[in-house]
Amino acid sequence: MIYLILGTVLLFTASLFLLGAKGQKRTAYITSYQFPRYIQEKLGQKHPHLNPTQLSVVQKGMRQYFLMCLNANKRMVAMPSQAVDDFWHEFILNTKAYRDFCNGAFGRYLDHVPAEAMSNRTRAQDGIKRAWRLACALEHINPQSPKRLPLIFVLDSLLSIPGGFRYSLDCEKKGDDGGGAGGGFCASHIGCGGGCSGSSGGCGSDGGGCGGGGD
Repeated sequence: MIYLILGTVLLFTASLFLLGAKGQKRTAYITSYQFPRYIQEKLGQKHPHLNPTQLSVVQKGMRQYFLMCLNANKRMVAMPSQAVDDFWHEFILNTKAYRDFCNGAFGRYLDHVPAEAMSNRTRAQDGIKRAWRLACALEHINPQSPKRLPLIFVLDSLLSIPGGFRYSLDCEKKGDDGGGAGGGFCASHIGCGGGCSGSSGGCGSDGGGCGGGGD
């Protein structure tokens, strides 16, 4: 998969650009962190249709999300992927490992908080807009005129995650009504596909969100 080839180096260099010295150290920590192997095993039990390569893509999405939280400077970032949220839940269950990771990555404990739902089919809240902007920055995508979706926004569709969240670039052209997990969300409805200011904003999944990272 192309994301496995491009992902790690791209995320690392983009984060270094966005952060200062302390942030660069934390970026390096997140990028090089070795997640406990049992997490992928547990995720595979929850999603048995995923092969080891696909499980590694979910792990890459988790790493991307943590970089997004670091770059958000303690502001809430919504969780756009059900698969990544499942990975996060398994990680949190190992209390010591997760606490140690948070200390190295953020200098504080990163809480998992429930995400808001989109208030309607065409209006996104602050957390998902912020997630979109930060994910686009990490992958050098123009958030106002994207040619593709960032990894964390395409994962659930790419991996056929049951109950996952689907996002599309040109929903109106495709006749998508911009619904929820069954229909899909439009990038333009998040506010960043056709005329988005790139501003921070709400949330588009029922998974969760982080309270930001770094001090």
